[in-house]
Amino acid sequence: MAGQSKPLTLARLEDLTLGSFAFVPSSETLDHLVRFLSTWSGSDKLFMIIQYTVKLLVPFLHWRARLQYNAGLRKAPLSTSADRLGKLGGIISDARMLFRIWGLLPIFQWMIAMERNPAPTRRLRTIERLQGWSMLAYYPLEHLYYLLSHSIIPDKLALPSITAFIPFIKTRPSEKHIPLKLSTLGLWSTRFWAAYVVLQLAHLREDSKLLRLRERTLAKTKTGASAAEKEDISKRKKALTNEFVVNLAYLPLTLHWSTEKGIFENEVWLNICGLIAGIASWRSGWEATALKPTPNLADIPPVEPTEEKLAPHVDDVLKDVIEAPSLDEM
Repeated sequence: MAGQSKPLTLARLEDLTLGSFAFVPSSETLDHLVRFLSTWSGSDKLFMIIQYTVKLLVPFLHWRARLQYNAGLRKAPLSTSADRLGKLGGIISDARMLFRIWGLLPIFQWMIAMERNPAPTRRLRTIERLQGWSMLAYYPLEHLYYLLSHSIIPDKLALPSITAFIPFIKTRPSEKHIPLKLSTLGLWSTRFWAAYVVLQLAHLREDSKLLRLRERTLAKTKTGASAAEKEDISKRKKALTNEFVVNLAYLPLTLHWSTEKGIFENEVWLNICGLIAGIASWRSGWEATALKPTPNLADIPPVEPTEEKLAPHVDDVLKDVIEAPSLDEM
């Protein structure tokens, strides 16, 4: 009979159990998530969101424990869950700093490419050069901070003697040393990072001017801006706004960690800023890894040539590299 079910054989039973994923429909969101988290940047953004979410949950759980203790609902005003989450946040923070140990390599690559393909204006070129040099100072200081905080290197580095570079000559250890102080390394590395953030805000301001210039230029053409051009300008405006939010959230973090006493007494504000920066960075990375549909060349209208410089696609090449150094021990 047509409506009779198939006999339950061993192979059929295996298909229904071990092969149950055959009934799960494919998901573009899952494919996108795997594609994004397969990159170093994507996984780092996820860890950043988890890290600052945990840092916000820890004081809340301690506060709740104290309230329950005062109400007689808890034997001690302590939260074991908060302690466990605090350890998780510390591990994630430490791991993210370790993963930045090769951060100088993309900086070198970016600075070389910057000179080969300069920015459209002299002001932007100067800003990018200053940003590159600030990162050349930031990363070695952060690496020294990380290694010293884990006692991997001593707090004094001996200077090599002149005879050390001459073969067949017995050398003596140099008596001159460079002292390394953990707090000083942390302060100066973050100060160079703060300089980058301020320069990036200035960079975004110049990018916004160029984008408005492009919009006005397209509006003056005979045919005006096409639908595709309007959509492209709209996407770039959103990208500029998102990058502005990221760097505006980083600014109080860098200013706080750039001073010995800090500017915030309550670290909750720092964690809120870090979470905002993490979510905004995730959003930009998520949109950047989305599969773009292939355009049909027949549907693209011709654009009237113009002598005006058009704003390029704004993309901060360092946004996937520069993250907050973990200065919680300071």
